[in-house]
Amino acid sequence: MEIKSILDPECVMHQYECNSKKRLLETIASHLCDQNPELDPGNVFSALIARERLGSTGIGQGIAIPHCRIKGCSQTIGVMVTLKNPIDFDAIDGQAVDVIFVLIVPEDHNQDHLQTLAKLAETFSDSSRLNKIRAAKDTEELYNIIT
Repeated sequence: MEIKSILDPECVMHQYECNSKKRLLETIASHLCDQNPELDPGNVFSALIARERLGSTGIGQGIAIPHCRIKGCSQTIGVMVTLKNPIDFDAIDGQAVDVIFVLIVPEDHNQDHLQTLAKLAETFSDSSRLNKIRAAKDTEELYNIIT
C-alpha cells in the first residue's frame, strides 16, 4: 500500500491551529467529507470519537493515527494534519500530539485496515521522515514528504 493511493493533496492540513482533540476530529471529519461528499461528517466524527473511547490512537512521539471503519465508504481515505501547537491526545507516552494521520476505511475491509495502520506506523517510525514532516514549510511540501 502506497500512502499516495489513499491521500489526496486536498486532504492535507499544514500547521493547523486547534486546541482540543475533539475539535480537531470534528474539523477533520468535516474537511474529509467536503472532499468525499458521499460521507456524512457527523457519522465520521462519531465513529472517530467512538474509536478514541476504546483507547487513544496517540501512538507516541507526538503522533496520532485516529482511524475507523465507516458504512457507505467505498475506499480507504486518509487525512494528514500537522498542528501549529501540539495538543493533548491522551497518547500512550503522555506527549502532546502535533502529527496526525486520520484513516477512514470501508466497513468490511478489516485486513486492509490493519495493513494500512501498520504501513502508517512504519512510516512515522522513521525519525528522518518525521523530522521532515514537522519541518515542512507548506501543504505541498508536506504532501510530497508523506507520499
